[in-house]
Amino acid sequence: MPSKDRSRRPWSARRIPAVLTAALVLLAAGALLFEAIWIRTGHRATAWWTTLTAEIATRPVNNLWMLTGAAVAAALGLWLIILALTPGLRHQLPLRMSTDGHGRTRAVLERKGAALLLRDAAMRVPGVSTARVRVRRRRVTARAGVGFRDTADVKDDLTDTLRREERDQLALARPPRLRVRVRRSTK
Repeated sequence: MPSKDRSRRPWSARRIPAVLTAALVLLAAGALLFEAIWIRTGHRATAWWTTLTAEIATRPVNNLWMLTGAAVAAALGLWLIILALTPGLRHQLPLRMSTDGHGRTRAVLERKGAALLLRDAAMRVPGVSTARVRVRRRRVTARAGVGFRDTADVKDDLTDTLRREERDQLALARPPRLRVRVRRSTK
């Protein structure tokens, strides 16, 4: 029985959203801090500061613009929290980890590449005339058109071939479930 592998999907860096968010927050906080210090040191408030503080002070909390601004800020905050807590890189499948003497080596396989490898293996099964393979994180769906032979025999051979190909060639950390569908080809 194979041992449980603890390979996980790699986390995406998400540098661009982080840099943009940090720059916007820094710019807004810097402008507000500068204006607050400017006013506290005895200078007159600028026009935008006077307008902003007057609008905030006079608008009721249940105003449409206040609610819309709060909803947009909450939605952006929720989106940033989701980005921070999810690994991302969903198009990559982690492979079994191996040790190389210095530590652990991580490797991933693109889903499209895995689908192409499995489709090529499906096309080598006698009787299969067409094959489509879709690889998801937890399931591989293979659809094949049978040109000759009995469909039940082709389905058994195709299932065995894809399982063997998945286990031996792909070496995925968490092999997805396999669903095979065959039907008589109309060509």
